Amino acid sequence: MIQSMTAFARAEATLDALSITLELRSVNHRYLDISIRVPEENREIEQALRNLLSAKLRRGKVELNIRTQLNPLSENSHELEINTELVRQLSNACETISKNLVMTEKVNPLDVLRWPGVMQAQRVNSKALQQTVIGCLTEALDELVANRKREGEKLVAMLISRCDEMEKIVAQVEKIIPTILAARKQKIFARLAEFDVEHDDKRIEQEMVLLAQKIDVSEETDRLGAHLSELRNVLKQSKPVGRRLDFLMQELNREANTLGSKSVDTETTRASVDLKVLIEQMREQVQNIE
Repeated sequence: MIQSMTAFARAEATLDALSITLELRSVNHRYLDISIRVPEENREIEQALRNLLSAKLRRGKVELNIRTQLNPLSENSHELEINTELVRQLSNACETISKNLVMTEKVNPLDVLRWPGVMQAQRVNSKALQQTVIGCLTEALDELVANRKREGEKLVAMLISRCDEMEKIVAQVEKIIPTILAARKQKIFARLAEFDVEHDDKRIEQEMVLLAQKIDVSEETDRLGAHLSELRNVLKQSKPVGRRLDFLMQELNREANTLGSKSVDTETTRASVDLKVLIEQMREQVQNIE
């Protein structure tokens, strides 16, 4: 199934008094680019997290952010542990500062508690923490993939609708080419009649043949039809097809440009412009497909 590269997912878990929050987001990118930010206690499983992401995702700039926070009010928490040695050192430092200052306020114990290292984190089973984080990532990754698939379905519907419009334009161009030739021939005879001069019918027929060859766009319309058919087939595949679709957009744009360069009529010129507008709309969306 076609997937978008743009999505977001979030998962939360708790382990004793520890709250774990995991956020996973992805945007379009040429390749798979994974960025992971984890607490120091989870650093050793960073590669396992990266492998888990690589197994489910093929393209996109993926950012994984994991935060852990100790909740001392949790029913699973134990008594708070205070680094008494650090508190003693802070007290001595405050006393020394007070002796060298004329006016000092009394130290607020709550300010001391906020000092890094005074409140000692409860020891958490390292293996259990790692398993919880991996389980949390698995949950978020499933949600991310589901979101990418839903977005991919919308992109496929949009691309198919543009294919329908382009095929109508191509069919219209094929239909009006004979009419354009007949009109050009009639215009030539009208100008000759206006000047009342003798003319060589064979020479006129030769010129008409040359004109027909010059404005013949059957090769371009055939290739446009083939590319659009291939585009529909690619959209039915389950593997990542973003790069293939990007290549098809280039080919479609090339044929639309050639069609415009051969135009000798406002109808075909308008058709070329309409095709390029539709191709550009498709190309913008294709950039988000995995």
